[in-house]
Amino acid sequence: MAAFAGLSNHRERSISVSSTSEADGTKRRSSSRNIKRPKFDDELVESSLGGQGLPPLPKFRMRNPSFSVADSPALPTPTPSVTPDVRKRLAAKAQSNVSSKRSRKGKNTSVTQTKDLGRWKPTDDLTLILGVQQTCDLITVHRGIKFSCKFTLGEIQERWYALLYDPTVSRVAQQAMKNLHPEQISACQAKALYSKAEEELLSSIKSNSTPVLETFESLLQSHPDVFCVGRTAKALLTHWLQLKQYFLLQDQRPPPAREFSEADEQVLDSSLCDTADASLEHELAVSSKHSKREVRRLEDKVAHLSVLVDTVTGISPPDFDVNTLAVLRGRLVRYLMRSDNITLGRKAAGVNVDVDLTLEGPAWKISRRQGIISLRENGEFLLQNEGKRPVFVDGKPVLPGTNCRLLNNAVIEISTLKFMFLINAGLVNKRVIERIKTEEEGYEA
Repeated sequence: MAAFAGLSNHRERSISVSSTSEADGTKRRSSSRNIKRPKFDDELVESSLGGQGLPPLPKFRMRNPSFSVADSPALPTPTPSVTPDVRKRLAAKAQSNVSSKRSRKGKNTSVTQTKDLGRWKPTDDLTLILGVQQTCDLITVHRGIKFSCKFTLGEIQERWYALLYDPTVSRVAQQAMKNLHPEQISACQAKALYSKAEEELLSSIKSNSTPVLETFESLLQSHPDVFCVGRTAKALLTHWLQLKQYFLLQDQRPPPAREFSEADEQVLDSSLCDTADASLEHELAVSSKHSKREVRRLEDKVAHLSVLVDTVTGISPPDFDVNTLAVLRGRLVRYLMRSDNITLGRKAAGVNVDVDLTLEGPAWKISRRQGIISLRENGEFLLQNEGKRPVFVDGKPVLPGTNCRLLNNAVIEISTLKFMFLINAGLVNKRVIERIKTEEEGYEA
């Protein structure tokens, strides 16, 4: 019995051990899948992050048919994590690729758009367009219009064709011209060139008449389709005076005779390039000196010298009379000097001058008080420049604040006006002699 009891106890102990071993074996069973671990930043590549818009690939899981895993909890599949720094680098790289493609695509457009935008200003474009509309000639525009920069004829042609046929340049130029101030637009219209139709209407006014501003106002009102928008009555009067000065009116004819100085300027250059001869030049200089001395001696001796000059328009009276010391003779008018001092300038409100130069021609560049011509006690005439611009006497400039001696037949240039200064030598010498006699009598007394 003891042996049977021991055997039974041994059997129960083996059964309990086997049962516990089977239970332990059941708990130790696990899945045979490979657990994915998260990757670090240095292991990430673009291929592992790409394809976000594509559907995920099917995941296959190997199962062991001999084991049951229903009771075991399912492990979550870890997803690769991307840090913000990596995302920023990838986004910047993609954006740079797109921008580089766009820049290559629009390279020609940007070059064309920025072409000539530095030198050509909106006022230049507007002036160019107005000039071509008025004259229909780029050569005339190049010669007659002053731009903000000194453009060549080729540059003006290139800019005009760009405004016509390049849509990008034309669009940018139009936008810039629309942004101009109205005063700038008015200034560009005021300095536009005159068309042939405008000059024909202006030249129809006769030269022997004296038009006023009301005449040109009525001309503007009667022909608004011919004249440019920026024309004013004063501008038309100024241009008419210029046409009259250069004999361009319909009833004017240019003078047939030319002055000796003009003929002298047309001497061929070939005659001036001869080899210099020292002895010949010396003889010519001595002869010229003697001739000038003889002329001066004759001028001093002749008591009454009548100066013969060509008439300007029609028959004019003699230049000198009993009381005229000198004459300032222009193309259209003559100014008589009957006192020792006369003032030259432009007559205006509150300013009175002895010689009003506006009667001769355009005088907008002449000061109101341009200068003074005075007679000294020794019989010499002096020109004192008191204006803002220089005055030329026989081609030599007389700067503001300086003076110059005037001789007989001296040519005085004030702005665009030219005058010849003629001296009544007989009357001047007579006054000098009388002054000397008066001084001698005073000494004797």
